[in-house]
Amino acid sequence: MPRFLLLFTSALLAVASLSSAIAQESLPAPAEETATAKQVSEIKLGYLRAYAPQLALSVLDVPPRDEGIAGAKVAIGDNNTTGRFLGQKFTLEMAEVKPDADVVPAFTEMVSKGVLYILADLSATQLLSIADLARDRGVLIFNVGATDDRLREEDCRANVFHTAATRTMLADGLAQYLIWKQWRRWVLVYGSHEPDRLFADALRRAATRFGGEIIAEKEFTDTGTARRTDTGVVQIQRQMPVFTQDFPDHDVLLVADESEVFGTYVPFRTWIPRPVAGTAGLIPSTWHPASEQWGGTQIQNRFAKANGRRMLSKDMAAWTAARIVGDAATRTQSADPEKLAAFIRADDFSIAAFKGQRLTFRKWNWQLRQPIFLGDGRSVVSTSPQEGFLHQVSELDTLGIDQPETQCELE
Repeated sequence: MPRFLLLFTSALLAVASLSSAIAQESLPAPAEETATAKQVSEIKLGYLRAYAPQLALSVLDVPPRDEGIAGAKVAIGDNNTTGRFLGQKFTLEMAEVKPDADVVPAFTEMVSKGVLYILADLSATQLLSIADLARDRGVLIFNVGATDDRLREEDCRANVFHTAATRTMLADGLAQYLIWKQWRRWVLVYGSHEPDRLFADALRRAATRFGGEIIAEKEFTDTGTARRTDTGVVQIQRQMPVFTQDFPDHDVLLVADESEVFGTYVPFRTWIPRPVAGTAGLIPSTWHPASEQWGGTQIQNRFAKANGRRMLSKDMAAWTAARIVGDAATRTQSADPEKLAAFIRADDFSIAAFKGQRLTFRKWNWQLRQPIFLGDGRSVVSTSPQEGFLHQVSELDTLGIDQPETQCELE
């Protein structure tokens, strides 16, 4: 055989041998070997909520059935996008109780399934009933629903983190904007239920804090009527102007009606034509479904694709809480609850939440610092803290109870 032909044949044999070796290496390993090489750590979160169908003065304001849960599910998907590369799998357990029910059995069952991070959408009383039990079992609770300041103050707990804003944060965010607009003279109408009175207290505090003046106030008593069916547009049109007739001249009428008894009926029906703000009119919240700033379009589109609606404040609070757990697991590359808790409590911890800046926890009560959106039913009007409201640590600490004022003593 000619020498050049012999060399060519040898080269072909070498290439064939190398190709065979490469093919062998690229064959998938047996299932047993793959499982051994890459162990998947499952990180279980729970969503525990008190739920009953809620009434609203407008059918457009009735909360969606999956409010909050939908945000948590989107966050779980976001967590798994990153987690699959690190051998981490995030899951969500859900449990539901009635608003006045004992939540301890549902909590106990959830923990028995290995859940160590619970997103709590509960009343303040219900949350407190499980807070110490959770501490004893190494469980972290993220409050995504209750706005009660007492959960961050006299009833604070070291294992409870708050991604929902407080009433004082919401009231301060609104008050700053009214002061910035030079609308300083306010009148206040508040409902007869406890949540209404608590928000009215927050508005009074905000007036004192920022230089507003509540020159008159009045309680709107809930008489137990069937709201939409018993009142009627004609009756409302006659009654609301009369109810507000004896107020002195003012810049803004504030409404505190968390219970949805009368607030929606106030705008455009007052005796004196003035702006309405509070739980009706210009409303403070931790998120707005029309927000598109700071990458908001990205999360809104992702959420709408998954749920067929826009994102609400409770959805964002739940999304943020679940992402905090996911971010801690990713950055520590661990599923160890103690390591995740230490990371979340660290001085340099922050979370991105489409609000223009990275958000951090207040060390003295584990409340998440965050801007407050001010909007109507159509758009975002402004975002607080407002320009000119300064703070020596963070301008976000001009919203709500600051460290020198706190009654919280974390153990």
